[in-house]
Amino acid sequence: MDSLLISKSVRASVLKMTNKGKSSHVGSALSCSDILSVLYTRVLDVEKIKIQSNNRDRFVMSKGHAGAALYAVLAEVGIIDKEILSTHYQNGSNLSGHVSHKLLKGIEISTGSLGHGLPISIGMAYGLKINKIDSNVFCLMSDGELDEGSNWEALLFGAHHNLRNLIVIIDRNNLQSIKTTEETLALEPLDQKILSFGWDVHNVDGHNHIELESTLKKAKSSLKPSLIISQTTKGKGVSYMENSVLWHYRSPNNEELKNALKEINS
Repeated sequence: MDSLLISKSVRASVLKMTNKGKSSHVGSALSCSDILSVLYTRVLDVEKIKIQSNNRDRFVMSKGHAGAALYAVLAEVGIIDKEILSTHYQNGSNLSGHVSHKLLKGIEISTGSLGHGLPISIGMAYGLKINKIDSNVFCLMSDGELDEGSNWEALLFGAHHNLRNLIVIIDRNNLQSIKTTEETLALEPLDQKILSFGWDVHNVDGHNHIELESTLKKAKSSLKPSLIISQTTKGKGVSYMENSVLWHYRSPNNEELKNALKEINS
């Protein structure tokens, strides 16, 4: 599968889903669409995920508020049916606004309460290590989520137990809630902080598929737990949504959807 084409389709689906369901977090979903597309087309073994093989790689989307992007990519790779995307965020749908694994294939755990995904991933990776199962755990986090203290405890635990089967990706779009991460609670120098905890750290362009793929594959052979700081743009792909906190909350109306899809497909 062509990850670039998949990421375009994922962005288009996210826009349609958030428009129809009148859900929020479209900017957050667009910022991580490339990361998810590369993961599911170039890194993860999708066939093992489909059959829930015991030695499958696990993926946890800690930034569960961007669930529309995960649902869209799962549909693109055939883990869930594309037809159900149109039910997103509507009464009776399995596709809740925040990621839910209920009655849905391919999702390990429900997420959305920030600060939960990494500790859960740590537990998964530790369990796999204890049971000598040769597979990895990938965890996608938001940068604003690092304000939660539970994540720093998890980082300590991961290094202490040398969970080299754990790969964490930070969607570093630099915006949270109503202003920048640095104005809210400064994270920089983020790479030096994580290094001091005993992790391998990589900085990548989160919209460069070649760079993402090579770094993710390199991390799989690391001798330490790995964290990838993925520099992204919130609302990526739609000019009027990019770097705007407004689209953390709003859903596109019909005219905005039409204009956004033109940009995505141009």
